[in-house]
Amino acid sequence: MKANTPRFKREAKTIRVMVGLYCRDQHGFAVQPCPECAEIISYVLGKLEKCPWGEKKPVCAQCTIHCYEKSMRARIAKVMRHSGPRMAARHPLLALSHLLNKFSPRL
Repeated sequence: MKANTPRFKREAKTIRVMVGLYCRDQHGFAVQPCPECAEIISYVLGKLEKCPWGEKKPVCAQCTIHCYEKSMRARIAKVMRHSGPRMAARHPLLALSHLLNKFSPRL
């Protein structure tokens, strides 16, 4: 997926927000993520740029290609479990767009 597309920008913002929520709550970093969480963001953005699905990328949970290493997949799942429920209250538009992507990857 090209980094300048609206879909990439929205997904990048979503992962930054989710990791930011997690890092603030778990590690106490409010302004910038800690090095561990910054590594997660960098990893996800790198994988997102190389996604073979491009603009038709499904949400990762529904993807047939599991491109994340197992250890990183576990770390990201932990972030998602923590941040997912909080997204609806704190960032409803991002949460809604992510939810809609489950049903239509073209959004």
